[in-house]
Amino acid sequence: MTEGNIKILIAEDDISLRTITSAYFTKNGFEVDQAGDGDEACRLVMNNRYDAVILDIMMPGRDGKEVCRFIRSRYDVPVIFLTALGQENDIIEGYEIGADEYLTKPYSTRLLLMKVNALIKRYRGLLVKDGRIDLDEITIEPARRQVSVNGRRIELTPREYELLLYFVENRDQALTRNQILDAVWGRDYEGYDRAVDTYIKKLRASLGEASYHIETVIKLGYMWKNSR
Repeated sequence: MTEGNIKILIAEDDISLRTITSAYFTKNGFEVDQAGDGDEACRLVMNNRYDAVILDIMMPGRDGKEVCRFIRSRYDVPVIFLTALGQENDIIEGYEIGADEYLTKPYSTRLLLMKVNALIKRYRGLLVKDGRIDLDEITIEPARRQVSVNGRRIELTPREYELLLYFVENRDQALTRNQILDAVWGRDYEGYDRAVDTYIKKLRASLGEASYHIETVIKLGYMWKNSR
């Protein structure tokens, strides 16, 4: 369930899928607008302020990518792509355009709900000015998935980026490896929990002089500290 008056847009040309997804979100307390094509989605975006937008990529009229660019030219809002295009290049392009999340079809409506709630929490709780998260020497621009340390842009893999955001969303909280795995890798992940350690090492290396933010909590996991 979600809290407060949250309004989202679901743009999907498959009426059955759109209806099922909309009904699920309505049941969980969301106000939902629907669009059957990209042109209608853009009209709704012009006349409404949404807390999140869920976009199919292959739609009549303007496709989801064009709609995402249209949204990004107006305001910062969580955008999730839903699509059958699941190749790595498709996913990378989606992120480069400005999507915050990318789910391939068929998808779990429960998982989609969890991701939407997490993104809304992130945008409401962390964005400070002009769509930026500023934490000491670190600047994160979610709409572009860009991260800078002391003004120098750093390159993160999608996994490292999600790991960083999870830490800053839960700063000053001790997090177990299993908590991190569930949040970043997903509950269906069946690999070794030491994968967290591997990616922590990579993220620390990428952060360079800002790596001190990630502290090891002995016999437990890790914690993000805002200052030395």
